[in-house]
Amino acid sequence: MIKLYDYELSGNCYKLRLLMGILGIAYETVPVDFYPGREHKSDWFLRINPLGQLPVIEDDGLVLRDAQAILVYLAAKYDAGGSWYPQGNPALLGEISQWLAFADGITATASAARLHDGLFYELDVEAARSGAHRLFRILDEHLWFGEQEGRDWLCNAPRPTIADIACFPYVMLSEEGGIPRQDYPAIRRWSDRVKRIKGFSVMSGVFPAGPAKAA
Repeated sequence: MIKLYDYELSGNCYKLRLLMGILGIAYETVPVDFYPGREHKSDWFLRINPLGQLPVIEDDGLVLRDAQAILVYLAAKYDAGGSWYPQGNPALLGEISQWLAFADGITATASAARLHDGLFYELDVEAARSGAHRLFRILDEHLWFGEQEGRDWLCNAPRPTIADIACFPYVMLSEEGGIPRQDYPAIRRWSDRVKRIKGFSVMSGVFPAGPAKAA
């Protein structure tokens, strides 16, 4: 069984719990006291991940770090339908990879602002918020144009991919870092679609979808 080194309030850990729930993957969690205990910097955890970062998984002898890398691994190994990471479609894999990198940018900005406001990290929070808004404008425009073309998801695919899972959590948690989303209607519609994926699960600060509106 997969072992997930987990912090409940981490958006990067949540994206793994979210995908594993959607795919019906059995796993167990090893809680890591990220705050206030800073257990991710402890000797025992640094032996698992010398970078001192969450999340980490162990699966069948493999130890793997980095949320985006783990999403690739989980989808490639456990998605029998092959839709979340379609290995036979090079163009789509390229699209997914670019959005996984984009998700890292969201982590570096929106998540950083949340760490500042909620966990008292010392950083340039205004620069983090400004950077997040720049990325959100790009994301909102991309989603809006996609909707005009009949596309519901980040990539040019009829179904969601791990790109959507990678970008979703810290967009949803952005208001905890002082980054409102009212100016991004396409992002709000996309996030509602993600919340309606079968098997979707919530975390603190991420709420289920509201009632579907009548056509």
